[in-house]
Amino acid sequence: MLDAQILLVTAASVAFLHTVLGPDHYLVFTAMGKARAWSLAKTLRITLICGLGHVLGSIAIGTVGILAGAQLASLVEIEGVRGSLAAWALLAFGLMYFAWGLRQAGRAHRHSHLHVHKDVVHDHEHDHHTDHSHVHDADSRNSLTPWAVFIIFVLGPCEALIPLFMYPAAQQSASLIVAVAVVFSTITVATMLACVAVTMIGLEKLRLPATGRYAHAVAGASVLACGALISLFGL
Repeated sequence: MLDAQILLVTAASVAFLHTVLGPDHYLVFTAMGKARAWSLAKTLRITLICGLGHVLGSIAIGTVGILAGAQLASLVEIEGVRGSLAAWALLAFGLMYFAWGLRQAGRAHRHSHLHVHKDVVHDHEHDHHTDHSHVHDADSRNSLTPWAVFIIFVLGPCEALIPLFMYPAAQQSASLIVAVAVVFSTITVATMLACVAVTMIGLEKLRLPATGRYAHAVAGASVLACGALISLFGL
């Protein structure tokens, strides 16, 4: 009983630290939510869906491994490959979004035109983005961005879960396997939601200078930075 309690506390602690120390677990959603003007509720909803996909992918692999009698080392290796794929996918997504954001910023650049009507000379400002805002609003409602982030998070493993998951399996305790999975998943997703809420509300309270037309580029740079930290430094 004591061993089970220690394992569950360990699972909860590792899940919390794994999430807080992994900026991709929440900064990605905060950046995308701010850039795309998502409400806090929508951002949290997307975070929840991606978080569930994130942990369920590892649970599925762990379950198959246990049923197949796979060794811990082989499952950790599989998770490592998934982690590398997800990290590079996040890096590529951030780079593409950053480039798209710069392009959007260029389209939103305001400039003036001089007009001469007989004796009247005047100029007016406009941008090429606002003139077609209804088109872009429709695009944002049907955006593939949440789906792209979801796929990346399903690919991305919870590496810390597999050893915790396999330990009770080695002890032949099915109930403890389920308990570890539930505790780890719940704490991970709850921490993701809390971090997203805190960072989004914090940015609102700080009243930082508006990024304006560069909002998407800033979001892309943030995602790119998260991908780089994971891919290059293993965070």
